[in-house]
Amino acid sequence: MTLDPRTPILVGTGQVDERGRGVEPVDLMVRAAREAAADAGSARLLELVDSVRVVGLLSWRYRDPGALVGERIGATVRHTGYSGNGGSTPQVLVNGAAEDIAAGRADVVLIGGAESWRTRMKLRAQKQRPEWSVQDESVPAAEIMVTDVPMADESERRIGLDRPSYVYPLFEQALRVSAGRSLEEHREFIGGLWSRFSKIAATNPNAWVQREYTAAEIATPSPENRMISTPYTKLLNSNNMVDQGAVLLMCSVETAARLGIPRENWVFPQSGTESHDTYAIAERGALDGSPAIRIAGARALELAGIGPDDVAHVDVYSCFPSAVQVAANELGLALDDPGRPLTVTGGLTFGGGPWNNYVSHSIATMAKRVRESPGSYGLVTANSGYLTKHAMGVYRTEPPAGGFRRLDVQAEVAGQPTTAALMSYAGTASAESWTVVYGRDGSPERGFLAARTAAGERTLAATTDAEDLARLTEGDVAGQHVSITEDGQFHFARR
Repeated sequence: MTLDPRTPILVGTGQVDERGRGVEPVDLMVRAAREAAADAGSARLLELVDSVRVVGLLSWRYRDPGALVGERIGATVRHTGYSGNGGSTPQVLVNGAAEDIAAGRADVVLIGGAESWRTRMKLRAQKQRPEWSVQDESVPAAEIMVTDVPMADESERRIGLDRPSYVYPLFEQALRVSAGRSLEEHREFIGGLWSRFSKIAATNPNAWVQREYTAAEIATPSPENRMISTPYTKLLNSNNMVDQGAVLLMCSVETAARLGIPRENWVFPQSGTESHDTYAIAERGALDGSPAIRIAGARALELAGIGPDDVAHVDVYSCFPSAVQVAANELGLALDDPGRPLTVTGGLTFGGGPWNNYVSHSIATMAKRVRESPGSYGLVTANSGYLTKHAMGVYRTEPPAGGFRRLDVQAEVAGQPTTAALMSYAGTASAESWTVVYGRDGSPERGFLAARTAAGERTLAATTDAEDLARLTEGDVAGQHVSITEDGQFHFARR
């Protein structure tokens, strides 16, 4: 095959873990960028970077982090970009960079991000502020290439349902009810799923936690593994207490050939798709499914000219076990196939969950996997919000027959069934899904509930009542009647 010289390729990846002295995020990116250039086999590659696109940072605020990275790697950068919050952002940036390289709008693109959250939290606990780079108002803000994913619908905000560790357990409970498992059976099930993820992390040199855990260690509450929100212990949550950075270097085939980058280092993005489910949780058609993942995944594979069985390597976005189960179910992937694990990194609990930037690490690791098995296909899934916004990418060491193809499938997703949601409701409803949030002392503090009215609408409610919390923690309340008040509080009938 004669390659179009503008064909986009991923030629170098770098990942860094900082476990000693605190290093600011842009310097973690610079270290990762140098590793990526070494991985590509070209010292000159960094000098030729003309676009730096940075995944949104939470541990430090910069007006234009890409400009700082460009200066520190010695590049004359023509364009810098930044993103809002969302874990799907790295794959979206890869999709966009591939299009820009193919169209000649860019030639060497650096994509990456970093978080020094562990260091920042340690300093905050000591009432200290790090002495990291500050850009004043004279520095123009970078172009926002990907906006924030909405995560604050009024139906959620009014009852305090305001973070992933509260919402993903609602999806988990819905999955358990659909599967017909008892509470104990499902606890063992998700412990086993996460144990398999830890097994991958144990062999990943870039994982933050390189240790294999048993299912019981993961799912059983203990002083070191406290309950966060049922059924999730700490080891079933994403781990953002990390200092990690990752960089991806992309360029055109023409530039790679001119720089003498070895052909065996070339990884071709085959296809990329994007979509989103309803921004309001209460409007989802089902709490244990995702039409956006199903459609975006199917179209990404179709654009690459393959089916699910042709994929050899997979990394499913893994902030919580429910995210993995929903995605695997929608994509037709087995949860327990030893020949095709659902992660190449160990996931956000064990590989590390540096807020928005995890998928930069998963793409970097996926590139190594497909290089190790030339001709094989790798699939990366990325997720923002509450299983809200999704991006897919397919990778291979061989060029795609029709060139890289990108598709926004939102029009197709928008035609899928949704649920009528009630902002407020007063009356009787039946429990659909629930979770109990625990304090650091191990006591239950608040319960959240998704409930269905007799007409099938969904409403969200909360409680802090001790007797109601006891009902939620003692057994399975699926389908039981609750009384909901106009202000979004709920109560079970008193026994």
